[in-house]
Amino acid sequence: MRYLLVTAILVALAPAVFAESPAGKATVMFNGENLAGWRGRSDLWAVVDGAIVGTTTAENPLKGNTFLIYEGDVPGNFELTAMFLIQGGNSGIQYRSRVVDEKEFVVSGYQADIDDALKFAGINYEEKGRGILALRGEKVTIAEDGKMAKEQFGDAAKLGESIHGGEWNSYRVVAKGNRLQHFINDVLTSEVIDGQPAKASTDGIIALQVHAGPPMVVKYKDLKIRSIAE
Repeated sequence: MRYLLVTAILVALAPAVFAESPAGKATVMFNGENLAGWRGRSDLWAVVDGAIVGTTTAENPLKGNTFLIYEGDVPGNFELTAMFLIQGGNSGIQYRSRVVDEKEFVVSGYQADIDDALKFAGINYEEKGRGILALRGEKVTIAEDGKMAKEQFGDAAKLGESIHGGEWNSYRVVAKGNRLQHFINDVLTSEVIDGQPAKASTDGIIALQVHAGPPMVVKYKDLKIRSIAE
């Protein structure tokens, strides 16, 4: 009886983020060998040493952002996990997104941001939409009329210290109802409660970004997704 009482107390006191861990079986999104199940520009994306690699060069700069699009099924509510490494430039994991230019593989929607300078890594950015929804260390609640109420739960620079530049890092995205959470190396970096029906998205594609601008290399591996209940 004492054990059950202690357990109940610990569960009651546990932070809300732990409630997001789903029990469903994860789907492996990348086979580690080739880009089967993904589509994008073949001159920018390849598989090298078991990782998806996106590369841009100074000799052939991009005119705009482009993406490698996942073709598998994506649940509306999910937990996505991946490992990433970036050298130069900016990238990100798109989710609950839509294709706006199939020829150039351009998408619009929520993005779990990644950048080499560690300025934007972990933020929530809406590509070709409302722009930055939450900076690192922010919980932002978006009202029906689009007004944003911001709460600071952590210092952006301090949270950035948990991200390892030029090394592999883990990313976890939890999308449950209108609540969107980003974690890097198991540290919560941003949270958005999107209550603007005219703009919010409840489902859509997943994609990986290479960004216009300076030359860059971004690598992804161990991509998995699992459905969670709303």
